[in-house]
Amino acid sequence: MKTSPSHTIYSDRFIPCRSSSNFALFDLPSDDSKSPFNNLLKTALFGSECAGGVSSINQLTPEKSTPSGIITRSGSNISHINPSNCNIFRYKIETRKPLPSIFPFWFDDQLPGVSLSMVKAPRKVPQFPYKELDAPALQDDFYLNLLDWSSQNVLAVGLSNCVYLWHASSSKVVKLCDLGIDDSICSVGWAQHGTHLAIGTSNGKLQIWDASRGKRIRTIDGHRLRVGALAWSSYLLSSGSRDKSILHHDTRTQADFVSKLSGHKSEVCGLKWSYDNRELASGGNDNRLLVWNQHSTQPVLKYCEHTAAVKAIAWSPHLRGLLASGGGTADRCIRFWNTHTNSQLSCMATGSQVSNLVWSKNVNELVSTHGHPQNQIIVWRYPTMSKLATLTGHTDRVLYLAMSTDGQTIVTGAGDETLKFWNVFPPPKSQNTESQIGSLSLGRSLIR
Repeated sequence: MKTSPSHTIYSDRFIPCRSSSNFALFDLPSDDSKSPFNNLLKTALFGSECAGGVSSINQLTPEKSTPSGIITRSGSNISHINPSNCNIFRYKIETRKPLPSIFPFWFDDQLPGVSLSMVKAPRKVPQFPYKELDAPALQDDFYLNLLDWSSQNVLAVGLSNCVYLWHASSSKVVKLCDLGIDDSICSVGWAQHGTHLAIGTSNGKLQIWDASRGKRIRTIDGHRLRVGALAWSSYLLSSGSRDKSILHHDTRTQADFVSKLSGHKSEVCGLKWSYDNRELASGGNDNRLLVWNQHSTQPVLKYCEHTAAVKAIAWSPHLRGLLASGGGTADRCIRFWNTHTNSQLSCMATGSQVSNLVWSKNVNELVSTHGHPQNQIIVWRYPTMSKLATLTGHTDRVLYLAMSTDGQTIVTGAGDETLKFWNVFPPPKSQNTESQIGSLSLGRSLIR
């Protein structure tokens, strides 16, 4: 069957013809070879050796192909491009170059007409704490968790057998409770909303307090040994103990606990619910990091790569299923996990015992605190894990960490019996106001 010559034939491929293209329709300049943007683009695509010889768009003439497969153009400035100098359409590992975090491309020499002043300078993190509090009898114990900052902007601190509250907006200090000489504070944890504070004790009991009224609501039994780790998920309170178990307590019921999780072979010292409250991560003195779901009594994931106790645990607020963990003195590494694919993403050696991790809510950065031998605080940019700042000031290992309500400030506690407040993170993008924390002037006072 013959087709009429006037009949248009359609196919599944479109091959443009440059010789018939009218580039003047795009209002392009007659000579853009000196444009900084074009120099930048050509260098990125063709390499610095080739960029200088590429003709401008309106100089293009009909193409012809060389035996080597490289296109040349008759009548233009290009007669031949050496394949060894150009990386486009070719893949060689040795041609890959590092990409600095402050600039999208890497150049051996700065391009003419391109100023690096257009690149925003890295954010400066203050190197000194803006406030210090003396905290007498703050225990020098790696396995405890004695600091937590509430959504109501109140810092809870466990000192020996007492809990003190520091109101950030006014710097007022209030003594909440005293357990007496036969007991001591091992952990504190604020409910996600409201004024309820959970307290874990050395005799294995849990106490729930209404901090706004200064009144104890209930005492919960269940553990046989000290309770060093706490984590809230709405009305559900999870507690980890030296007796190797994790208990779930439903604060709406009278039962001491609603489920018991078994998986660790030593003291549970780290406990964190994910931001969507679907997964619970636990770390122990058995060097294990375990992940549980909402209904499991056995761990759904087990990670045994750490070679020391896992106390430092942090879920990313930016990417679901991204979990960070840190190991103790014999390990000194921060590891990142994808709990959706059950895989380890990366490992970063820090040089010191990792005691705590917290992820910024405002930017994709995190803070780690460290013990022996350097007792430092490090601000990291994720995922490159480049150091934004290394903060020093504590004279003993930094064991405790909490973040302020607005996500800009952290407070650290150490074996030197001091609390130090640091401005490490920027405000939320929609917020340009100052931090809501009071007493920003440098100074030192007592927590009790």
